[in-house]
Amino acid sequence: MDNPFKKIFSTGLAAFTSSKVESAIGVDIGTSAIKIVQLKKKGSKAILETYGSLSLGPYADTEVGRVTNLPADKISTALTDALRETNTTSKVTAFSIPSSASLLFVIELPASVSESQYPNVVPTEARKYVPVPINEVALDYWAIPKRDESFNVYGGEESSKSEVLVAAIHNDILNRYKDVLKRVDTAAKFYEIETFSAIRSSLGRDIAPMVFVDMGASKTKLSIIEMGVVRNFHMVNRGMNDLTSSISKGMSITYDQAEVKKRENGLIGPDVAIADACRLFVDNIFSEISNTVLQFERKYNRAVTKVMFSGGGALLPGLMDYAVSQFQSEVVFADPFSKVESPAFLEDVLRAGGPEFSIAVGLALRALE
Repeated sequence: MDNPFKKIFSTGLAAFTSSKVESAIGVDIGTSAIKIVQLKKKGSKAILETYGSLSLGPYADTEVGRVTNLPADKISTALTDALRETNTTSKVTAFSIPSSASLLFVIELPASVSESQYPNVVPTEARKYVPVPINEVALDYWAIPKRDESFNVYGGEESSKSEVLVAAIHNDILNRYKDVLKRVDTAAKFYEIETFSAIRSSLGRDIAPMVFVDMGASKTKLSIIEMGVVRNFHMVNRGMNDLTSSISKGMSITYDQAEVKKRENGLIGPDVAIADACRLFVDNIFSEISNTVLQFERKYNRAVTKVMFSGGGALLPGLMDYAVSQFQSEVVFADPFSKVESPAFLEDVLRAGGPEFSIAVGLALRALE
């Protein structure tokens, strides 16, 4: 497989009936932790076999929860440990590519340009958005379907132009991942930008526009989704690591102590200083969400009706209730494990911790297709 990044948009939420894969692993290598989920196929269902998370902080000789930038040999060591500790058995493995290492954008083409012309036209148009020579990146694209008028419940006219969602990843990033996997003596069935993995595992059959908020350690990713399609993507260069660091500096306590206080207190605990710091951070994120939604609604004259939170940051105590008070839309948690079968005694645990594993679950689901 010359470019396992191609075609990231070719697989949706298909049933598993035609696949020969019986078991698959989704690996989400983040900046602060590795998350792993292994699923097996039983008929048309996906069954949870094992899952787990491993902090990368100790591999960088720093605290648990810290954002890291590890070299390939350290990542491969951590990945080997994570696969061993979760007792994975499958040889079919899929890996996420961080959104921060990729570029997502929508281009508009004249309606006169047919899809058969896209292989020549899209790379040329993409040059306007990609800040490096186009031959230095792996490109993929997907034509965004025009809305059926029967779903046009928001008013407004459909644009005469065609929209194409384009993804670009620098070849150096793919080569770095290949180096890591070579050291672990494994291969990737495919690579996928983390945003699409998280969306696959978290979304239902929503038709109306919604905003998907992935709160990670180093970044917060905002995606406007309509009828299962990414219509807009925006990245906020602030994540939960920044909040912990802010608490640590503001209260003159260690990073570890700040991390514990953040996780225990959040927005609703008795420590007012911690709650205020969390609220200030969250307000900044919510402001970015509101601006992104407003831009979409003005451009397309359609209302965003739901806000879905995913990622480890979504587990901040009090976040959801505060979000409900701030947004006029429906506010929900991502629940990726609802897409798989698991033991009944794990149901509450998986629902509570699910947002952290959205990416890994989404990767494993696609690998089973």
